[in-house]
Amino acid sequence: MWELFVAFILGIVEGLTEFAPISSTGHMIIFDDILFKSKELFSQEVANTFKIVIQLGSILAVVVIFKNRFIELLGLNKTDKIPAKRLSIKQVIVGILPAGIFGFLFEDFIDENLFSIETVLVGLVVGALLMIAADLFRPKVAKVQTVDQITYKQAFLIGLFQCFALWPGFSRSGSTISGGVLLGINHRAAADFTFIMAVPIMAGASGLSLIKNWQYFSIDVLPFFTVGFISAFIFALISIRFFLKLINRVKLIPFAIYRIVLAIVIALIIM
Repeated sequence: MWELFVAFILGIVEGLTEFAPISSTGHMIIFDDILFKSKELFSQEVANTFKIVIQLGSILAVVVIFKNRFIELLGLNKTDKIPAKRLSIKQVIVGILPAGIFGFLFEDFIDENLFSIETVLVGLVVGALLMIAADLFRPKVAKVQTVDQITYKQAFLIGLFQCFALWPGFSRSGSTISGGVLLGINHRAAADFTFIMAVPIMAGASGLSLIKNWQYFSIDVLPFFTVGFISAFIFALISIRFFLKLINRVKLIPFAIYRIVLAIVIALIIM
């Protein structure tokens, strides 16, 4: 039962933090690497596979929330009443290309050198500073009010900002929403594009990792994985809906302050 409780809590942590600009990696360091230590319950390999599984639960939540949008992007809709000016699959591809290319080229370097508590702390703080800068130096009036108004150029530039998220602790949503805001896109539209763009790149990366770690699935760990997946899915649904309603009102600075506090807490714990 303890293992299932750990799976449930870690699923909550993943679901609540994966798409908010506060770094799921930083929270996993506190709740798993420091507090619950799932690698001691099973093994390092099983613990790593579990984190992939619960991330897929969070991704599924985005698909559910934006299901109509994904149906449109894939051309599966059965109506001709869709406005001519709509976000297209081509713009999403343009947005994910930079991080996809950089991730492919530097995957080994990132895995070998950037997954330490120290580098995550750097990512938390520097990412927070980017978010503060985005709110302070954004255009006074956002020219882009909805995700459908995002241009190919803006999609590509947001994709470049997403490359920062390859540094653990930086936060994918933190970097891309900041980039969008600096480009004159309002916070909600930047967040919508961030979540839509995250699905193919995260699903692809998680899918490949899952295939590589398939041998660690067994009857013994299946309940552990299942509870974590369901927990992450449910709490990601709650977190994403709440965040999308909140972001235009509170902007990014409160999340940035929280990240800096989180970095301090982690630093104090490991000292």
